[in-house]
Amino acid sequence: MSLEHAILVSLAEQSASGYDLARRFDRSLGFFWNATHQQIYRTLARMEREGLAASQVETGDGRPDRKVYALTDHGRHELEVWTRTPSPPELPRSLFAVKVRGMGHGDRGAVIADIRRQRDHHVEQLAYFEANAAKHYPDPGALSADELPVYLVLRGGILTEKTYVEWCDEMLDLLAPQHDSQTTEEKS
Repeated sequence: MSLEHAILVSLAEQSASGYDLARRFDRSLGFFWNATHQQIYRTLARMEREGLAASQVETGDGRPDRKVYALTDHGRHELEVWTRTPSPPELPRSLFAVKVRGMGHGDRGAVIADIRRQRDHHVEQLAYFEANAAKHYPDPGALSADELPVYLVLRGGILTEKTYVEWCDEMLDLLAPQHDSQTTEEKS
């Protein structure tokens, strides 16, 4: 997927200024597809040149004017074509996993501390996702056709975070006896 497709999806949901899109990425889309504000603005400008999006200037009534983008027919067609294209299998890249694998060749205690930090981060992210689900989707069985895909992505985030927490817990459980015995040996 490219940033362009993430922006197409976001604009299909609701027209937005570059600033609004950047905020959406910070609050929701960014959990699944990261982009800097600068990348978003550059991509929007290119999409407008290519006819995928069109902008309209809204006067600010005492605030600065803002450029609001909406999908064009060409943009909607591109989004439809993209959704028909099978997604390739995603291969995760994880600096954290490589660090854990290499802990036997480095500072074991520092890596265990990093596992704890990672666990804390994923517990916090899980709580955020679960609160979002409880607030916006209390009854998943009653969701509209437009709401269901958004909920399903959120649900994927919840399951991913649960898995990370469980993985960190398992690593800490398995590494703790080794870490404790190694610390005792080092003191001897």
